[in-house]
Amino acid sequence: MVFSSSASAASPKAGDIVVQSGVVQAADGSSVPYEVGTLYVPENRQAPGSRIIGVGFARLKAKTPTGAPPVFWLPGGPGLSVLDALDSSSPAVRARLASWLTYASVGDLVVIEQRGYTVRGERLEITAPAEPLDRPATIAADIAGTIALAKAAVAAHPDKDLSGYTIAACAEDVNDLRRALGYDHLSLFGGSFGSQWSLAVMRLHPETVARAVLSSVEPLDYGYDMPSQVFAAMQRIAFDADKDAGLAPYLPEGGLMAAVRTLETRFAKAPVRVKVRGSDGKEQAIVLGQVDFQSALLEQAGDAESWPAFVLSQYYGHHEAWAQEAIEDRRAKPYKLIGPLIDTSLGETPQREFLLRNDPAVAMLGTGGFASYIASAKDWPTPDMGDAFRAFARSDIPVLLVHGDWDTSTPLENMLTQLAYFPHGRGIVVHRGGHDGVFYQLRNEPAAKSAVYAFLRTGELNDLPTEVTLPVPAFKLPQFAPPARQSAR
Repeated sequence: MVFSSSASAASPKAGDIVVQSGVVQAADGSSVPYEVGTLYVPENRQAPGSRIIGVGFARLKAKTPTGAPPVFWLPGGPGLSVLDALDSSSPAVRARLASWLTYASVGDLVVIEQRGYTVRGERLEITAPAEPLDRPATIAADIAGTIALAKAAVAAHPDKDLSGYTIAACAEDVNDLRRALGYDHLSLFGGSFGSQWSLAVMRLHPETVARAVLSSVEPLDYGYDMPSQVFAAMQRIAFDADKDAGLAPYLPEGGLMAAVRTLETRFAKAPVRVKVRGSDGKEQAIVLGQVDFQSALLEQAGDAESWPAFVLSQYYGHHEAWAQEAIEDRRAKPYKLIGPLIDTSLGETPQREFLLRNDPAVAMLGTGGFASYIASAKDWPTPDMGDAFRAFARSDIPVLLVHGDWDTSTPLENMLTQLAYFPHGRGIVVHRGGHDGVFYQLRNEPAAKSAVYAFLRTGELNDLPTEVTLPVPAFKLPQFAPPARQSAR
């Protein structure tokens, strides 16, 4: 291990880094050196004498200096840990490393994890208790359960100051790492929460940010998604699904969205009890209601190819696969604390909350996407970040924003609203793009991908499209024969 000049292995101080060197093999067989290390930071930056914690990071230096600022890649989540890409044998995880190696033409790449969920520090978790199977989910039960989790989290970690785990603290960690590694400026690269984290860095330390490339954009005041904008993304998926020849025999009159509306009415009237047989051969039953359906509708929409089949399966009463997943979801499971600690602290402006609660699509998607966190915010120990921090503000930093219009996790309107505050910004709308990173969104556009790397290297927004269209996917079909006639049961 290599220590910074002021670091001590036994008692590191805030700002110290500890670094190990290693080598990974690139796709062409060449050896690529890397550094993986720990940045030491105060757990609560507002409390003098706070406990020192570790935050993991990695750096892959460019083979040849380019003169460009390093790219700081900020993971999503909150709670996405990525440094296992350096030693995992998993093909999916190793693919992440392969993508990191492509930044060599730009400059150094630095990956930093989130405080409170990092392989080079601590992973703050508790066990969320099992939920009953004999009753449907409700918003009231979700709120009560989240409040109980907040209190349990504090009780389970009496030696930790959980109030220090805010998005602002994460942004300061990035700035500390920049200084520790000796960089004057940096470029930011992130998607989903990684984009929100990047926006926090840009808000707090704009003088250090040369430029940014963000995808699946999540503005600081948009941590909770507007139901009507999510529903609009579902409608765009349904538009193509309704024209799919394989799905046609299953579609009711009015198409896929008519099936969604019918299901919403059906589950509002009464829940269903579904019996399934587990992998152990034992039979179990679960009761699924309106809130369960709304949650599943949103979760399943993240996989656009499978979402129509999910909707149609429920429409024709084939609930078994959904029930199996719901049973697993209701089991006791690890619960990452960094998510609610950051999200409830960031919160929302009063205007945003008003719009969320009064959005017309609440009738279809419910309030499960925000009600429990808003109601439990006072019980989580992280302080409110304040309206001045989360409100939109003009920035002269050059940015590129890439966003799919099939994104049901961070809807397209997020990017369109944020872009207006970047006079030196460019947006790319990816038709049929989902909740994905920049280069996956642009996977069929090699010239655009090259232009993104050029922007990171030079700051020039040349040769970039404003719109990209992906091909219609091959929609999966329900796992049963088409009905003799299309009518709801």
